Amino acid sequence: MTIDEPITGLPVLRPADPAYPDELAGFQTGFTQRPALVVPARSADEVAAAVRYAAGAGLRVGVRATGHGTPGPSEGGVLITTHRMDGVRIDPGTRTARVQAGVRWAQVVAAAAPSGLAPLNGSSPGVGAVGYTLGGGIGVLAREFGYAADHVRALDVVTADGRTRRVTRDGDADLYGALLGGGHGLGVVTAMEIGLVPVRRLYGGSLAFDARRADPTGLLRAYEEWTRTVPDALTSSFAAVPYPDVPAMPPRLRGRHVVSVRVAYTGSAADGERLVAPLRGLGPLLEDSVREMPYTESHTIHGDPAVPHAYYGEGAVLRELDVAAAGRVLDLTGPDAAPVMCVVQVNQLGGALARPAPNAVPYREGRFLVRLLAMGGRERGRAVLDPAFALLAPVTLGRAVNFAFGAGDRPEGLYDAGTAKRLAGVRDRYDPASLFRATADVSAC
Repeated sequence: MTIDEPITGLPVLRPADPAYPDELAGFQTGFTQRPALVVPARSADEVAAAVRYAAGAGLRVGVRATGHGTPGPSEGGVLITTHRMDGVRIDPGTRTARVQAGVRWAQVVAAAAPSGLAPLNGSSPGVGAVGYTLGGGIGVLAREFGYAADHVRALDVVTADGRTRRVTRDGDADLYGALLGGGHGLGVVTAMEIGLVPVRRLYGGSLAFDARRADPTGLLRAYEEWTRTVPDALTSSFAAVPYPDVPAMPPRLRGRHVVSVRVAYTGSAADGERLVAPLRGLGPLLEDSVREMPYTESHTIHGDPAVPHAYYGEGAVLRELDVAAAGRVLDLTGPDAAPVMCVVQVNQLGGALARPAPNAVPYREGRFLVRLLAMGGRERGRAVLDPAFALLAPVTLGRAVNFAFGAGDRPEGLYDAGTAKRLAGVRDRYDPASLFRATADVSAC
Protein backbone atom coordinates (compact mmCIF):
# COMPACT_ATOMS: atom_id res chain seq x y z
CA MET A 1 0.00 0.00 0.00
CA THR A 2 1.34 3.47 -0.95
CA ILE A 3 0.24 7.01 -0.19
CA ASP A 4 -0.86 7.55 -3.80
CA GLU A 5 -3.24 4.59 -3.93
CA PRO A 6 -6.97 5.45 -3.83
CA ILE A 7 -8.78 4.80 -0.55
CA THR A 8 -12.25 3.46 -1.11
CA GLY A 9 -15.01 5.17 0.87
CA LEU A 10 -12.74 7.55 2.79
CA PRO A 11 -12.53 11.31 2.17
CA VAL A 12 -8.91 12.32 1.56
CA LEU A 13 -6.98 15.41 0.60
CA ARG A 14 -3.45 15.51 -0.79
CA PRO A 15 -1.14 18.54 -1.16
CA ALA A 16 -2.17 19.08 -4.80
CA ASP A 17 -5.90 19.24 -3.97
CA PRO A 18 -7.42 22.78 -3.98
CA ALA A 19 -9.16 22.20 -0.61
CA TYR A 20 -5.95 21.04 1.12
CA PRO A 21 -4.77 24.48 2.41
CA ASP A 22 -8.18 25.39 3.83
CA GLU A 23 -8.42 22.07 5.65
CA LEU A 24 -5.09 22.78 7.37
CA ALA A 25 -6.08 26.30 8.42
CA GLY A 26 -6.55 26.58 12.17
CA PHE A 27 -6.35 29.03 15.05
CA GLN A 28 -2.56 28.71 15.29
CA THR A 29 -1.04 30.24 12.15
CA GLY A 30 2.60 30.17 13.17
CA PHE A 31 3.56 26.56 12.46
CA THR A 32 3.34 24.83 9.09
CA GLN A 33 1.55 21.51 8.96
CA ARG A 34 2.14 19.62 5.72
CA PRO A 35 0.94 16.02 6.03
CA ALA A 36 1.17 13.69 3.06
CA LEU A 37 -2.53 12.95 3.45
CA VAL A 38 -5.42 14.67 5.26
CA VAL A 39 -8.56 12.75 6.22
CA PRO A 40 -11.46 15.14 6.94
CA ALA A 41 -13.31 12.65 9.14
CA ARG A 42 -17.08 12.82 9.53
CA SER A 43 -17.56 9.84 11.83
CA ALA A 44 -15.81 7.42 14.16
CA ASP A 45 -15.93 4.80 11.39
CA GLU A 46 -13.98 7.10 9.08
CA VAL A 47 -11.45 7.77 11.83
CA ALA A 48 -10.98 4.02 12.31
CA ALA A 49 -10.60 3.49 8.56
CA ALA A 50 -7.98 6.25 8.41
CA VAL A 51 -6.02 4.69 11.26
CA ARG A 52 -6.07 1.28 9.59
CA TYR A 53 -4.94 2.82 6.32
CA ALA A 54 -2.07 4.69 7.97
CA ALA A 55 -0.92 1.55 9.79
CA GLY A 56 -0.95 -0.42 6.54
CA ALA A 57 0.96 2.31 4.70
CA GLY A 58 3.53 2.75 7.49
CA LEU A 59 2.53 6.38 8.07
CA ARG A 60 2.32 8.12 11.44
CA VAL A 61 -0.95 9.67 12.54
CA GLY A 62 -1.73 13.14 13.90
CA VAL A 63 -5.08 14.61 14.91
CA ARG A 64 -6.47 18.14 14.85
CA ALA A 65 -9.81 19.72 15.71
CA THR A 66 -9.52 23.52 16.02
CA GLY A 67 -5.73 23.89 15.84
CA HIS A 68 -5.30 25.94 19.04
CA GLY A 69 -2.59 23.72 20.50
CA THR A 70 -0.42 22.90 17.49
CA PRO A 71 2.92 21.80 18.99
CA GLY A 72 5.10 22.91 16.10
CA PRO A 73 5.75 22.35 12.39
CA SER A 74 5.32 18.85 10.98
CA GLU A 75 5.79 17.08 7.68
CA GLY A 76 4.40 13.86 6.22
CA GLY A 77 2.14 11.24 7.68
CA VAL A 78 -1.64 11.26 7.93
CA LEU A 79 -3.51 14.07 9.66
CA ILE A 80 -7.08 13.29 10.74
CA THR A 81 -9.16 16.44 11.13
CA THR A 82 -12.20 16.07 13.37
CA HIS A 83 -13.90 19.49 13.35
CA ARG A 84 -16.86 18.13 11.33
CA MET A 85 -17.74 15.78 14.20
CA ASP A 86 -19.49 18.41 16.30
CA GLY A 87 -22.50 16.80 17.98
CA VAL A 88 -23.44 17.65 21.60
CA ARG A 89 -26.06 15.81 23.68
CA ILE A 90 -27.01 16.87 27.22
CA ASP A 91 -28.55 14.50 29.76
CA PRO A 92 -29.93 16.67 32.59
CA GLY A 93 -30.84 13.63 34.69
CA THR A 94 -27.28 12.33 34.93
CA ARG A 95 -25.71 15.81 34.62
CA THR A 96 -23.59 14.68 31.69
CA ALA A 97 -22.81 15.78 28.16
CA ARG A 98 -21.70 13.64 25.26
CA VAL A 99 -19.40 15.70 23.03
CA GLN A 100 -17.86 14.63 19.76
CA ALA A 101 -14.25 15.26 18.83
CA GLY A 102 -14.75 18.57 17.00
CA VAL A 103 -17.00 20.27 19.54
CA ARG A 104 -15.94 23.69 20.85
CA TRP A 105 -16.64 24.78 24.41
CA ALA A 106 -19.09 27.49 23.33
CA GLN A 107 -21.40 24.77 22.01
CA VAL A 108 -21.34 22.82 25.27
CA VAL A 109 -21.93 25.91 27.43
CA ALA A 110 -24.94 26.91 25.30
CA ALA A 111 -26.40 23.40 25.25
CA ALA A 112 -26.07 22.85 29.02
CA ALA A 113 -27.35 26.26 30.17
CA PRO A 114 -31.12 25.63 29.71
CA SER A 115 -30.81 22.78 32.25
CA GLY A 116 -29.00 24.97 34.79
CA LEU A 117 -25.74 23.12 34.17
CA ALA A 118 -22.24 24.08 33.07
CA PRO A 119 -19.19 22.21 31.76
CA LEU A 120 -15.70 22.71 33.18
CA ASN A 121 -14.63 24.71 30.16
CA GLY A 122 -11.65 26.95 29.76
CA SER A 123 -11.50 30.68 29.18
CA SER A 124 -11.72 30.55 25.37
CA PRO A 125 -15.07 29.48 23.88
CA GLY A 126 -13.42 28.51 20.59
CA VAL A 127 -11.12 25.80 22.00
CA GLY A 128 -11.96 22.17 21.27
CA ALA A 129 -13.50 20.49 24.31
CA VAL A 130 -11.95 17.06 23.78
CA GLY A 131 -8.35 18.13 23.18
CA TYR A 132 -8.49 20.56 26.09
CA THR A 133 -9.75 17.85 28.44
CA LEU A 134 -7.19 15.27 27.32
CA GLY A 135 -4.47 17.69 28.42
CA GLY A 136 -6.03 18.13 31.87
CA GLY A 137 -8.07 21.30 31.51
CA ILE A 138 -7.76 24.19 34.00
CA GLY A 139 -11.00 26.07 33.60
CA VAL A 140 -13.00 29.04 34.79
CA LEU A 141 -14.13 27.19 37.96
CA ALA A 142 -11.06 24.98 38.38
CA ARG A 143 -10.31 25.60 42.06
CA GLU A 144 -13.84 24.63 43.07
CA PHE A 145 -14.33 21.59 40.82
CA GLY A 146 -10.85 20.50 39.71
CA TYR A 147 -9.49 19.55 36.31
CA ALA A 148 -11.88 18.88 33.44
CA ALA A 149 -10.13 15.51 33.06
CA ASP A 150 -11.30 14.55 36.56
CA HIS A 151 -14.95 14.67 35.41
CA VAL A 152 -14.79 12.40 32.36
CA ARG A 153 -17.11 9.38 32.57
CA ALA A 154 -16.19 7.61 29.33
CA LEU A 155 -14.23 8.03 26.10
CA ASP A 156 -14.74 6.57 22.65
CA VAL A 157 -11.28 6.07 21.21
CA VAL A 158 -9.78 4.46 18.11
CA THR A 159 -6.55 2.73 19.06
CA ALA A 160 -3.60 1.85 16.82
CA ASP A 161 -5.11 -1.52 15.89
CA GLY A 162 -8.02 0.30 14.24
CA ARG A 163 -10.51 -0.76 16.92
CA THR A 164 -13.07 1.60 18.39
CA ARG A 165 -13.21 1.17 22.16
CA ARG A 166 -15.46 2.61 24.86
CA VAL A 167 -13.02 3.34 27.66
CA THR A 168 -14.11 3.88 31.27
CA ARG A 169 -12.53 3.79 34.69
CA ASP A 170 -13.98 0.31 35.19
CA GLY A 171 -13.00 -0.98 31.75
CA ASP A 172 -9.54 -0.42 30.22
CA ALA A 173 -8.65 1.47 33.39
CA ASP A 174 -5.00 1.89 32.39
CA LEU A 175 -5.91 3.45 29.04
CA TYR A 176 -8.55 5.63 30.72
CA GLY A 177 -6.04 6.95 33.22
CA ALA A 178 -3.39 7.57 30.57
CA LEU A 179 -5.64 9.39 28.11
CA LEU A 180 -6.84 11.88 30.71
CA GLY A 181 -3.99 14.26 31.35
CA GLY A 182 -1.64 12.21 29.22
CA GLY A 183 -2.16 14.58 26.34
CA HIS A 184 -2.45 12.84 23.01
CA GLY A 185 -0.77 10.11 21.06
CA LEU A 186 -2.49 7.05 22.55
CA GLY A 187 -5.32 6.98 20.03
CA VAL A 188 -7.96 9.19 18.44
CA VAL A 189 -10.74 10.18 20.83
CA THR A 190 -13.90 10.49 18.74
CA ALA A 191 -16.30 11.32 21.59
CA MET A 192 -16.30 11.87 25.33
CA GLU A 193 -18.90 11.74 28.09
CA ILE A 194 -18.24 14.46 30.65
CA GLY A 195 -19.78 15.44 33.95
CA LEU A 196 -21.52 18.81 34.28
CA VAL A 197 -21.86 20.97 37.39
CA PRO A 198 -25.01 22.73 38.68
CA VAL A 199 -23.94 26.32 38.00
CA ARG A 200 -26.25 28.89 36.39
CA ARG A 201 -24.47 32.12 37.31
CA LEU A 202 -21.31 33.44 38.86
CA TYR A 203 -19.73 36.63 40.16
CA GLY A 204 -16.74 37.43 38.04
CA GLY A 205 -14.87 39.68 35.68
CA SER A 206 -11.60 41.57 35.41
CA LEU A 207 -9.94 44.41 37.33
CA ALA A 208 -7.46 46.17 35.03
CA PHE A 209 -4.60 48.52 35.97
CA ASP A 210 -2.25 50.59 33.81
CA ALA A 211 1.21 49.05 34.25
CA ARG A 212 2.87 52.40 33.51
CA ARG A 213 1.08 54.01 36.46
CA ALA A 214 1.32 51.06 38.86
CA ASP A 215 4.19 48.75 39.78
CA PRO A 216 3.43 45.36 38.15
CA THR A 217 5.61 43.48 40.63
CA GLY A 218 3.90 45.22 43.52
CA LEU A 219 0.50 44.27 42.11
CA LEU A 220 1.68 40.68 41.70
CA ARG A 221 2.91 40.60 45.32
CA ALA A 222 -0.45 41.91 46.52
CA TYR A 223 -2.23 39.34 44.35
CA GLU A 224 -0.16 36.46 45.75
CA GLU A 225 -0.90 37.56 49.31
CA TRP A 226 -4.61 37.92 48.47
CA THR A 227 -4.79 34.36 47.08
CA ARG A 228 -3.92 33.03 50.52
CA THR A 229 -7.16 34.50 51.90
CA VAL A 230 -9.77 33.33 49.38
CA PRO A 231 -12.00 30.20 49.46
CA ASP A 232 -11.79 27.32 46.98
CA ALA A 233 -15.02 28.54 45.34
CA LEU A 234 -13.03 31.47 43.91
CA THR A 235 -10.78 30.87 40.88
CA SER A 236 -8.47 33.65 39.75
CA SER A 237 -5.56 34.64 37.57
CA PHE A 238 -3.14 37.56 37.18
CA ALA A 239 -2.21 38.76 33.69
CA ALA A 240 0.06 41.30 32.02
CA VAL A 241 -0.93 42.13 28.44
CA PRO A 242 0.56 44.81 26.14
CA TYR A 243 -2.31 45.97 23.93
CA PRO A 244 -1.26 47.24 20.50
CA ASP A 245 -1.95 50.83 19.52
CA VAL A 246 -4.38 50.01 16.69
CA PRO A 247 -7.92 51.26 15.99
CA ALA A 248 -9.43 47.82 16.62
CA MET A 249 -8.54 48.04 20.33
CA PRO A 250 -10.97 49.65 22.83
CA PRO A 251 -9.81 53.24 23.49
CA ARG A 252 -9.32 52.61 27.24
CA LEU A 253 -6.83 49.80 26.48
CA ARG A 254 -5.27 50.90 23.19
CA GLY A 255 -1.51 51.21 23.39
CA ARG A 256 -1.39 50.37 27.10
CA HIS A 257 0.45 47.69 29.06
CA VAL A 258 -2.39 46.34 31.17
CA VAL A 259 -2.07 44.32 34.37
CA SER A 260 -5.29 42.65 35.47
CA VAL A 261 -6.74 40.21 37.96
CA ARG A 262 -9.54 37.94 36.67
CA VAL A 263 -11.94 36.28 39.10
CA ALA A 264 -14.78 33.75 38.97
CA TYR A 265 -16.77 32.97 42.12
CA THR A 266 -19.89 30.83 42.51
CA GLY A 267 -20.89 32.29 45.88
CA SER A 268 -23.20 35.24 46.37
CA ALA A 269 -22.50 38.60 44.77
CA ALA A 270 -22.35 40.18 48.22
CA ASP A 271 -19.66 37.77 49.35
CA GLY A 272 -17.88 38.26 46.04
CA GLU A 273 -17.82 42.02 46.54
CA ARG A 274 -16.28 41.52 49.97
CA LEU A 275 -13.60 39.16 48.61
CA VAL A 276 -12.65 41.41 45.70
CA ALA A 277 -12.62 44.66 47.71
CA PRO A 278 -8.90 44.43 48.64
CA LEU A 279 -7.99 44.24 44.95
CA ARG A 280 -10.04 47.29 44.08
CA GLY A 281 -8.03 49.21 46.65
CA LEU A 282 -4.68 48.56 44.95
CA GLY A 283 -4.83 51.58 42.67
CA PRO A 284 -6.78 53.47 40.00
CA LEU A 285 -8.58 51.11 37.66
CA LEU A 286 -8.63 51.24 33.88
CA GLU A 287 -11.54 48.85 33.85
CA ASP A 288 -13.74 47.06 36.37
CA SER A 289 -15.95 44.45 34.69
CA VAL A 290 -16.56 42.34 37.82
CA ARG A 291 -20.27 41.67 38.18
CA GLU A 292 -22.86 38.95 38.59
CA MET A 293 -23.41 37.24 35.25
CA PRO A 294 -25.05 34.16 33.72
CA TYR A 295 -22.54 31.37 33.19
CA THR A 296 -23.03 31.75 29.43
CA GLU A 297 -21.06 35.02 29.73
CA SER A 298 -18.12 33.47 31.58
CA HIS A 299 -15.92 33.77 28.49
CA THR A 300 -15.97 37.57 28.92
CA ILE A 301 -13.88 37.32 32.10
CA HIS A 302 -10.66 36.69 30.20
CA GLY A 303 -11.64 38.06 26.79
CA ASP A 304 -9.36 35.67 24.90
CA PRO A 305 -8.77 36.66 21.26
CA ALA A 306 -11.00 35.02 18.65
CA VAL A 307 -8.90 35.86 15.58
CA PRO A 308 -6.35 33.22 14.41
CA HIS A 309 -2.75 34.29 14.88
CA ALA A 310 0.81 33.03 15.39
CA TYR A 311 2.12 32.39 18.89
CA TYR A 312 4.69 30.39 20.82
CA GLY A 313 3.98 29.49 24.41
CA GLU A 314 4.97 27.53 27.47
CA GLY A 315 3.62 26.90 30.95
CA ALA A 316 5.32 25.99 34.22
CA VAL A 317 3.67 24.60 37.36
CA LEU A 318 5.28 26.19 40.42
CA ARG A 319 5.67 24.85 43.95
CA GLU A 320 5.31 28.42 45.19
CA LEU A 321 5.28 31.80 43.51
CA ASP A 322 8.64 33.52 43.95
CA VAL A 323 7.36 37.07 43.49
CA ALA A 324 10.82 38.57 43.07
CA ALA A 325 11.69 36.12 40.28
CA ALA A 326 8.27 36.52 38.69
CA GLY A 327 8.74 40.28 38.82
CA ARG A 328 11.92 39.90 36.81
CA VAL A 329 9.90 37.84 34.31
CA LEU A 330 7.45 40.74 34.04
CA ASP A 331 10.36 43.09 33.36
CA LEU A 332 11.88 40.73 30.78
CA THR A 333 8.61 40.23 28.89
CA GLY A 334 7.33 43.81 29.14
CA PRO A 335 6.83 45.95 26.02
CA ASP A 336 9.92 48.05 26.75
CA ALA A 337 12.21 45.01 26.92
CA ALA A 338 10.92 42.14 24.79
CA PRO A 339 11.52 42.14 21.01
CA VAL A 340 8.13 40.46 20.56
CA MET A 341 4.73 41.03 22.16
CA CYS A 342 4.50 38.81 25.26
CA VAL A 343 1.54 37.89 27.44
CA VAL A 344 2.05 36.70 31.02
CA GLN A 345 -0.61 34.85 33.00
CA VAL A 346 -0.35 33.49 36.55
CA ASN A 347 -3.11 31.09 37.62
CA GLN A 348 -3.74 30.27 41.27
CA LEU A 349 -3.99 26.49 41.68
CA GLY A 350 -4.85 24.51 44.82
CA GLY A 351 -8.34 23.74 46.02
CA ALA A 352 -9.93 20.91 44.05
CA LEU A 353 -6.98 20.93 41.63
CA ALA A 354 -4.85 19.39 44.40
CA ARG A 355 -7.13 16.39 44.91
CA PRO A 356 -5.88 13.03 43.61
CA ALA A 357 -7.71 11.44 40.68
CA PRO A 358 -7.25 8.23 38.65
CA ASN A 359 -5.61 9.91 35.67
CA ALA A 360 -2.29 11.26 34.42
CA VAL A 361 -2.61 14.95 35.36
CA PRO A 362 0.72 15.64 37.12
CA TYR A 363 2.03 18.20 39.60
CA ARG A 364 -1.19 18.54 41.61
CA GLU A 365 0.80 19.87 44.54
CA GLY A 366 1.60 23.04 42.59
CA ARG A 367 0.26 26.34 43.93
CA PHE A 368 0.58 28.41 40.75
CA LEU A 369 0.78 28.00 36.99
CA VAL A 370 2.73 30.56 34.97
CA ARG A 371 1.89 30.79 31.28
CA LEU A 372 3.89 32.86 28.82
CA LEU A 373 2.93 33.58 25.22
CA ALA A 374 5.08 35.29 22.61
CA MET A 375 3.31 36.47 19.48
CA GLY A 376 5.01 35.19 16.35
CA GLY A 377 7.26 32.26 15.54
CA ARG A 378 9.04 29.78 17.74
CA GLU A 379 12.64 31.01 17.50
CA ARG A 380 11.85 34.62 18.42
CA GLY A 381 9.54 33.38 21.15
CA ARG A 382 12.13 31.08 22.68
CA ALA A 383 14.66 33.91 22.76
CA VAL A 384 12.43 35.60 25.35
CA LEU A 385 10.58 32.74 27.05
CA ASP A 386 13.54 30.43 27.68
CA PRO A 387 15.40 32.95 29.90
CA ALA A 388 12.10 33.91 31.55
CA PHE A 389 11.36 30.35 32.60
CA ALA A 390 14.98 29.92 33.72
CA LEU A 391 14.28 32.60 36.34
CA LEU A 392 11.44 30.44 37.70
CA ALA A 393 13.37 27.15 37.56
CA PRO A 394 14.16 26.94 41.32
CA VAL A 395 10.42 26.73 42.17
CA THR A 396 9.26 24.85 39.05
CA LEU A 397 7.76 21.37 39.40
CA GLY A 398 7.33 20.80 35.69
CA ARG A 399 5.78 21.97 32.43
CA ALA A 400 2.08 22.12 31.49
CA VAL A 401 1.14 19.97 28.51
CA ASN A 402 -1.88 22.05 27.47
CA PHE A 403 0.24 25.19 27.20
CA ALA A 404 3.20 23.85 25.21
CA PHE A 405 2.27 25.90 22.15
CA GLY A 406 5.03 25.20 19.68
CA ALA A 407 7.11 23.45 22.31
CA GLY A 408 5.19 20.19 22.50
CA ASP A 409 7.86 18.25 20.62
CA ARG A 410 10.08 18.50 23.72
CA PRO A 411 8.74 15.92 26.20
CA GLU A 412 11.11 16.66 29.10
CA GLY A 413 9.39 18.01 32.17
CA LEU A 414 5.83 17.45 30.99
CA TYR A 415 5.37 14.67 33.57
CA ASP A 416 6.99 13.52 36.77
CA ALA A 417 9.09 10.36 36.49
CA GLY A 418 6.39 8.02 37.81
CA THR A 419 3.69 9.33 35.48
CA ALA A 420 6.04 9.30 32.49
CA LYS A 421 6.93 5.65 33.17
CA ARG A 422 3.26 4.71 33.46
CA LEU A 423 2.40 6.49 30.22
CA ALA A 424 5.26 4.75 28.42
CA GLY A 425 3.95 1.38 29.59
CA VAL A 426 0.45 2.13 28.31
CA ARG A 427 1.88 3.30 25.00
CA ASP A 428 3.89 0.09 24.63
CA ARG A 429 0.73 -1.92 25.16
CA TYR A 430 -1.68 0.01 22.91
CA ASP A 431 0.67 1.48 20.29
CA PRO A 432 3.85 -0.63 20.20
CA ALA A 433 4.76 0.58 16.69
CA SER A 434 4.40 4.28 17.66
CA LEU A 435 1.76 4.90 15.02
CA PHE A 436 0.54 8.00 16.84
CA ARG A 437 2.61 11.06 17.60
CA ALA A 438 4.22 11.28 21.02
CA THR A 439 2.39 12.24 24.21
CA ALA A 440 3.82 15.74 23.93
CA ASP A 441 1.72 16.36 20.82
CA VAL A 442 -1.14 18.65 21.86
CA SER A 443 -2.43 19.27 18.33
CA ALA A 444 -5.87 17.81 18.98
CA CYS A 445 -7.04 20.93 20.85
